[in-house]
Amino acid sequence: MNETLRLLRAHRSIRKFTSETVTDAQVSEIVRCGQAAATSSNIQAVTVIRVRDAAKRERLAEFAGNQAHVASAGAFLVICADLNRARLACEGQGGTFCEGMTEHFILATVDAALLAQNCVVAAESMGLGACYIGGLRNNPQAVSDLLALPRQVYPVFGLCLGHPDQNPAVKPRLPLAAVLGEDVYPGAGQAEAIAAYDEEMRAYYRERSGGAKDSTWSLEMKALVGREARPHMRGFLADRGFTMM
Repeated sequence: MNETLRLLRAHRSIRKFTSETVTDAQVSEIVRCGQAAATSSNIQAVTVIRVRDAAKRERLAEFAGNQAHVASAGAFLVICADLNRARLACEGQGGTFCEGMTEHFILATVDAALLAQNCVVAAESMGLGACYIGGLRNNPQAVSDLLALPRQVYPVFGLCLGHPDQNPAVKPRLPLAAVLGEDVYPGAGQAEAIAAYDEEMRAYYRERSGGAKDSTWSLEMKALVGREARPHMRGFLADRGFTMM
């Protein structure tokens, strides 16, 4: 296994950081590596906002559900899907921007995810740790107001970066047979794969929590997809111009 494969397979979310600085040069290089990710039709529909202001960081931590690492990380980035720049280019050439297309929304959101994952790999190659903060979508309008995001831009998630002050175990993933199909969807054996993974995750949670957490992947999914999740997002996105036609 080469070094790149080892790095990718060793990913953990880091939520505790030392006070050591993440330098401007590191952040710039991380984002440049993010920009090198694939982008559909070269749309590059992503904007990254590094939030330095301590008061803003505290507010973002609150918006994300009081996640203290948003404020304490060496650097905090907000990854935004951004069609505003493409709109400006279109209109600058005498075109009419076609607002609200679902495909454009997908392009921008996928571009944001691809860029961010490249950023994480780049950061980890420097010895830094990272943690995605989807909790910004708990209060997306407040985040947008705080960061002065224009129409056709929305915060997809945040990204904490810093020097790790913890060494958590790598969280197990589903068996490869459950996610890799040959010619058709890998439906056969899903129940068995899930059952085996549940036992692996139960052991992981018990070890990580010192026996305090007794759960499985299936129980976690019941809690996640067995209820509404951020129903405010539909109205928020429509107000931003993402009306999904």
